[in-house]
Amino acid sequence: MTSDETRTITDLGTLKAFTHPLRLKLYRALYVARTATASQLADQVDEAVSLVSYHLRKLAEHGLIEEAERQSGDGRERWWRTAAESLVVRHEDVKGAPEKLATQGALVRALLEQRVDLYRRHLDESESWSDEWRSAGFDGEYLPRLNAPELAELQHELDALIKKYQARGRAAEQAGDTQGRENVAIHLYGFPFRA
Repeated sequence: MTSDETRTITDLGTLKAFTHPLRLKLYRALYVARTATASQLADQVDEAVSLVSYHLRKLAEHGLIEEAERQSGDGRERWWRTAAESLVVRHEDVKGAPEKLATQGALVRALLEQRVDLYRRHLDESESWSDEWRSAGFDGEYLPRLNAPELAELQHELDALIKKYQARGRAAEQAGDTQGRENVAIHLYGFPFRA
């Protein structure tokens, strides 16, 4: 990935481009793979290579992904990677624009559906994982009473903690320590609610 930074999406065009369900799937698959071709991604999402190529070009037009260094000698292959470590759409950047706000809502709901599908798949396949992995996995719900600044502080601390583990895992992989490493999804939500 070219940047360890977070990219904030503020323009409506990029927001709309990213909200497309297949583009979200492709972005996630590319993020996990780190680099991939349209053919490799098409196999993962079970779509035609031509359709995947089209959607990859749309993501690239908006700077969400970019061409990566070739991983093989085949000059016809076009390799892709994500353009930033993470993407964020902040409420303060969309709140004054109804269309941006509606598109952000659609994006968040689409991401939630993908995350729920991923977790359901994990639950369905849980017996295929070793006891060690099943014991290491977790889910939970916490219901603290916080004010808005405390919730924001909690989010920043959780973000820093997860980034520490991401960096540790990547450094280990780059050093050749790949034994027993798997992709891990961590989904966190912090939001106010009224009982």
